[in-house]
Amino acid sequence: MKDLSSHEHNNEAYKLLKQINQYLEQESKFLPRPRGLDAIESTLENDDCVTPKLRDAKVEDLRSLTRFFGCSTETFVLAVNLLDRFLSFMKVRPKHLPCLGISVFHLAAKTIEEECNVPSDHDLLRISHCKFTVSDLKRMENIVCEKLNGELKAVTAFHFLHLYHALAHYHITEKKEYLILDKLEAQLKACSCQFLFSKAKPSVLALSLLTLEVEHLKSVDLFEIILRIQKHSKISHRDLAYWRELVSKCLADYSSPECCKPDNKKLVWIVSRRTARHLQNSYYSVPELPTIPEAGCYSETGSDDSCEEMSCGEGSPSSSPRSDTAEEFFPEGFLHQSKWQNHLGFQTPSANSL
Repeated sequence: MKDLSSHEHNNEAYKLLKQINQYLEQESKFLPRPRGLDAIESTLENDDCVTPKLRDAKVEDLRSLTRFFGCSTETFVLAVNLLDRFLSFMKVRPKHLPCLGISVFHLAAKTIEEECNVPSDHDLLRISHCKFTVSDLKRMENIVCEKLNGELKAVTAFHFLHLYHALAHYHITEKKEYLILDKLEAQLKACSCQFLFSKAKPSVLALSLLTLEVEHLKSVDLFEIILRIQKHSKISHRDLAYWRELVSKCLADYSSPECCKPDNKKLVWIVSRRTARHLQNSYYSVPELPTIPEAGCYSETGSDDSCEEMSCGEGSPSSSPRSDTAEEFFPEGFLHQSKWQNHLGFQTPSANSL
C-alpha cells in the first residue's frame, strides 16, 4: 500500500493531506466551550435553563428543517455547531430556544447554500409555527454573530469525513471496496442529535464513523489506510477507541427494533374545522365567470376540455381544497410521520413534532 505522504506536490493526495492539516489546525477554534457544555449537562429538568434533552429536541427540529427545505448535510452540521457553541457561551432560557434554533439554521443556510436555496424569514417562521416575529429572528441572528465573533464558517466533522473518505478511496487498490459517503453522512446526523457528541473533536468523530464502517466491510486494505490517516491526524488510540464505542452504541440504538421506521403514507392535508369553514366560504365568494362560447375555442376537443375544467375545478363550491398545494409545501409524510427520519432508516423514539 502506498504511503499517504509519498506523493508529488501536484497530485490529489497531497492536496487532500494539505487540506486535512489546515483543518486540524483550525478545529479547536470552533469547538464549544467545555465548561459551558458541563454546565448544560448538570442542568436539572426543573431549572429555567436549556438541558441536554431540550438541546437534542432542538437539533431534531434542525434536522427536520434541513430535510424540509432540501438543505445539505453540511448546513445541518454547521447549524448544530453554531447552536452548541452559542449554548456553551451564553445561558439560554428554554423559551428563547425556538428562536435560537431557527436563527442558527438560517445563518448556516446563508453560509453554505446557494442564495436561491436559502429559505426566507417568513417561510421559516410559518413552517416552524413559532410565535416570534421576523424582527425577533433578525435580532437573534445578530446576537449569535456577535457572540461567535462572526466566525460562522466553522470546521466540522462533515469536512473531515469528506476528506478522510476521499483520501481512503484514493489509496484503495481494489476498487470494488467502497465506503458509501451518503451512509456516513446519515450516521453523522444521527450522532449530531445526541448532546454527548458535542464534546468530541470533529476529526475524531469523523474517523470513528469511518473506522466502524471499515470494520463492517472487513477490508484489510481499508483498515491499513485508516491507521495511516489516524497517524497523520495525530489521533491517539485511546481517543479513537473511546469515541468509536460511543458512536457504535449510538448507531445501535437508532437501528434497534424499538426505533422502527414510520409508515411511508401519502400526505393528507388535514385542516381544522375553523380553517375548513373559512376555506369553504372563500369558494362562495369567488365571482361567477361568464360562459365561454364554443365559437371562441380553437377546436372541438379544446372546447370540451375547457368546459370540463370550468365545471369541476376549483370554481365549484362543493369541491374540497386541492391536496397537491399542500404536497408542494410539505414533504411527503411530513404531517403523519415523525418529524425527522435519517437516510439509514433510523428514528428517534422521542421525536417531537414541530
